[in-house]
Amino acid sequence: MKFALLMYSDPAETAAMSRDQLREVGRKHERLRAELTAAGILVAGAGMGHADQTTTVRLSGGAQVAGPGPLSAAREQLTAYYVLECASSAEAVGVAERIVDFHVTSVEVRHVHDSFGMVEAGAGVSARS
Repeated sequence: MKFALLMYSDPAETAAMSRDQLREVGRKHERLRAELTAAGILVAGAGMGHADQTTTVRLSGGAQVAGPGPLSAAREQLTAYYVLECASSAEAVGVAERIVDFHVTSVEVRHVHDSFGMVEAGAGVSARS
């Protein structure tokens, strides 16, 4: 099963990090990516651009409207992601637990459908694997 691990942090706190802290975060993710690759579960992953450089396209009054900024004005913003091929949600959560630290303050673990996840009439979607 595929899972997206969506990593969130506070852009203001990231901007205030020292060079040593930034290098520490980089080294941590280099090691983790190498381990996940060696285990054969890393499908993809990347860091995201800063939230203040984001454009969000919304539907407003039936029209598509593009505007500056992230989807939500929350303090924590999406900063990076991994897509993993795991045997279970517990395995994906285990990787997420290794990511949370002083920089990445939360990780959302979300199942990735091989299709767009549209539910067939009368079919349900399980929240857990």
